[in-house]
Amino acid sequence: MKTANILAYDIGTTGVKTCLFAVDEGIQLLAFDSAGYGLYTKSDGSAEQVFDEWWAAMIKTTRAVVAEGTTIDGISFCSQMQGLVLAGADGLPVRNPMSYMDQRARKQLKDGMAYGPQIAGANIARLLKSLKYTGAVAASVKDPVWKYKWVEENEPELFAHAEKWLDVKESLIAKMTGEFVMTRDSAFAALIYDINKGEWSAPICKMLGVNMKHLPPIIESAQKAGELLPAAAAELGLAAGIPVFGGGGDASLIPVGAGACAPGDTHVYSGTSGWVSTVVTKSIVDTSAMIAAVVGAQNGLYNYFGELETAGKCLEWVKDHLALDEIGIYMQKQHVSEGFEAKYTSLYDYLSEIIDSTPAGSGGVIFTPWLHGNRCPFEDPNARGMFFNVSLDSGKTQMIRAVVEGVCYHLRWFLEVSARKVEPSDTLRFVGGGALSDVTCQILADITGKRVETVDNPQNAGAVGAAAVAAVGLGLMPNLEATKALIPAVKSFAPNAENAAVHARNYAVFQKLYKANKGLFAALNG
Repeated sequence: MKTANILAYDIGTTGVKTCLFAVDEGIQLLAFDSAGYGLYTKSDGSAEQVFDEWWAAMIKTTRAVVAEGTTIDGISFCSQMQGLVLAGADGLPVRNPMSYMDQRARKQLKDGMAYGPQIAGANIARLLKSLKYTGAVAASVKDPVWKYKWVEENEPELFAHAEKWLDVKESLIAKMTGEFVMTRDSAFAALIYDINKGEWSAPICKMLGVNMKHLPPIIESAQKAGELLPAAAAELGLAAGIPVFGGGGDASLIPVGAGACAPGDTHVYSGTSGWVSTVVTKSIVDTSAMIAAVVGAQNGLYNYFGELETAGKCLEWVKDHLALDEIGIYMQKQHVSEGFEAKYTSLYDYLSEIIDSTPAGSGGVIFTPWLHGNRCPFEDPNARGMFFNVSLDSGKTQMIRAVVEGVCYHLRWFLEVSARKVEPSDTLRFVGGGALSDVTCQILADITGKRVETVDNPQNAGAVGAAAVAAVGLGLMPNLEATKALIPAVKSFAPNAENAAVHARNYAVFQKLYKANKGLFAALNG
């Protein structure tokens, strides 16, 4: 097999990870760099990003990983999904991109879907029509169509200059190639895609008031979107003319990079957000739990998918607000300069040791990981995180462990709700930054009662999936399923039976906390 060098961009919520891979009989990481950018939130529920920050991060990381003289055979993307980027005729955004986390379009959701007789927060007639055509329903305030309608109603002068509705990676593809496209999985995530015909749904667009002239052509993930333009190439430090492939969303490509891409395979992801996903062969939806089988990058396959808005973001919050206080000291009364760096490579390593030294169950302290609302198995933008059952005996270490356990309790909830219609696999492939910690892996195994496996470089699973897409597009691999044999497990964690009882107790309480506090969340945040 010919060796190809593939540049893969993993466009996350708070940063880009840029990877250079050599693809032949395997997928080998040659170089890696990352750069952060902002996620700008306000009390009105807005969550926006700045396109120029995405592009600057791509320039910085590309120049870091691609040595002068290196031939690049293809470019691909893995990206956050369900953003809204309204691009003008020049291909550039007419306003700041709206993140998938944006939840200000409550009025638009109510006017367009959440009125009259309802099931799971959606008008019954509109829900049934949506399920018929799209296999899902835009019943969340965070769904892109309501962002689109919010701009139309609140910023008509900007909306008038919009040429195309794009998702995150598609806006970067437009910058690189001058082409407006949307991959099939991104089109599905817009919830106006006809899963039966494989095209934009005219009846759903008419029902929701979407101008179909704003919708770009739909392409496959492994299809070439265009070629790198000279101006973009010069900024990135690359040669013009490199083929740029459609790539895929994170929900589509992370299972590929996790080696969990065959029907029945289940993987768990913990990055900024988190989810549980099982590969299935048909469209399935559970409106009562806000779970649906989303169209993936693999033809004919879907990912039955439940998402948590803040997973790893909760640990980042811990780092900033519990592990470090306002004067910059750590949990122990010892400054970083006093031997800390000699023992730990990062603060996260220190947190892992602290968590591991704290008994399972966190002394009865329970954390809810809903720092930016919640989508599944209940939809409520007013929900928030909290520590429950803190006593005089509770300390920072127990609270920090409770945060990790709270995320894992919610992931267990996903598994149990998913099992109503799709039985998850007995072994879970765990990827994302959270999978770098053996302690977190063990906690996940203990709480779910399932064996947990990790792969090499689990934080780059999305980029591996993106590289696989380009490899298929270049003719190096027959299909994405072929990557499964190339991505073996490198670590395995069996559940510790001794911890089962305390987790069962805590989990039973965890499940009841939202219902018990729903009205209070609304009073404070509604």
